[in-house]
Amino acid sequence: MPIYEFYCENCNTVYKFLSRQINTETVPDCPRCKSIKLNRQVSLFNTGAGTENSDNTDGLMPDIDEDRMLKAMNMLEREAGNINEDDPRQATLLMRKLSDAAGLQMSENMEEALSRIEQGEDPDKVEQEMSSMLENEEPFVAGSKSKKSGSRNKPLVDERIYELK
Repeated sequence: MPIYEFYCENCNTVYKFLSRQINTETVPDCPRCKSIKLNRQVSLFNTGAGTENSDNTDGLMPDIDEDRMLKAMNMLEREAGNINEDDPRQATLLMRKLSDAAGLQMSENMEEALSRIEQGEDPDKVEQEMSSMLENEEPFVAGSKSKKSGSRNKPLVDERIYELK
C-alpha cells in the first residue's frame, strides 16, 4: 500500500498518508489546520534508515515538474510488476528509467551502487558496504535545477501516518 506525502504551507509540515490503493488524485485537508488543502510532494525512496530530509534550503526538492513526476510514477507502477525479482539488474534498469522519466539525477553514491550491481556484484554486499553513505543522502537530486535562496525554514515531518480517504 502506497504512502503519499503532502506539505502544508501554513504549518510548514510534511504529512504522510496511507492509501489502500494507488491514488494519485485525492488531496487531503491538513490534519492540523483542517480546512487547508495540502500540496502533494514527491516522496523519495527510503534507503533504509532515518527520515531526515536532505539539507535543501527549504527541505523540499526544488523545481520538480509534477506532471513529469506523475507520468514517471505511473510508468514505474506499470513496469514494476514485470520485474524478475531474481535479477537485480532489472531493478537497476527500472531505477534508471524512473530517474530519466522524472528528470532527476541520481546521487553519486546511488549511481555507484547501481553501477556495481549492473556489473554483477551481489546487491546485499553492495548495500552492506555502502549503507552508511546511502543512509546519509537522498538517492535522487534535482537535475540541473539550483536551490532557491531566501526560502523558509526546513519543514517539520509529522511521523504519524494518516489514512488517505
